[in-house]
Amino acid sequence: MSRKSILLATLIIPTLAIIGVVSAQKESERTQNRRALVEMEHAFAKAAATKGTRDAFLEFLADDGIIFQPGPVNGKKFWSERQPRKGLLSWEPIFADVSRAGDLGYTTGPWEFRPNGPDDPPVAFGQYFTIWKKQGDGSWRAVLDRGVSSEKSFATKLLLFPLHDESSVGDTKFDVSRGRAALIKLEEEFSTLSARKGATAAADVYLASDVRVLRQNIAPVVGKENALVLISGNAGTLTWKPAMADVSASGDLGYTYGAFDLKRGDLVIEHGSYVRVWKKQRVVLDVMSPDPKD
Repeated sequence: MSRKSILLATLIIPTLAIIGVVSAQKESERTQNRRALVEMEHAFAKAAATKGTRDAFLEFLADDGIIFQPGPVNGKKFWSERQPRKGLLSWEPIFADVSRAGDLGYTTGPWEFRPNGPDDPPVAFGQYFTIWKKQGDGSWRAVLDRGVSSEKSFATKLLLFPLHDESSVGDTKFDVSRGRAALIKLEEEFSTLSARKGATAAADVYLASDVRVLRQNIAPVVGKENALVLISGNAGTLTWKPAMADVSASGDLGYTYGAFDLKRGDLVIEHGSYVRVWKKQRVVLDVMSPDPKD
């Protein structure tokens, strides 16, 4: 190496190091909160691998946390009544978001199940979705957990956060009780429009541009345009009834869950449950899963 090259290296390498430090320092509080939530999800998955699925859920679920079997039930009650079983349920967060107040967030990504442990090949696949809420002691706990299954894996290791949304300043005077009521009303208006003009037209009004949609047996659908193509395949009238809503203290992020019906004429051809995450009055995540047929 020439002396000129050595001189350039001594100038460039420290500069790159400084750039790296400055970049790390510039990471917003919002992104730091998102990363913390991802780490909590990793801890949840690690507990499932070391302690078993049952004990992991009992540890990480909030006391009022909801799971779906197939409808909503109290998760701790459900898991406490089950005996530990062998098998490894594993999952990986690939997308996460947190409210401006840093009190409510969610993660989603692929899951798979190995019947006898990590040395087995996976026999079941799907996408999971967990909503997390900070408790009174400052710890994160899962307040809702559900997912969809698929016949093959759609796994990816790429971790993403929402783009161009780093502000951690919220409405300090936001009324959470009124926010919950407003979100229920928004859901009802969404359903009414779906009944009147069709699910695709209604979704065009209420879905965010970066919406993520989870359905049985398909890869996650990302983006409003792709979601509208998927929804347009519904052959019937889609309506739903929200059962519950919650909103962050900053008012920018909330979620709902309830039951849906897909009808053809007066005949219900599909019934099931749904969960939605709302951000700034638009749907950013939509999960629908029909109940198993008898």
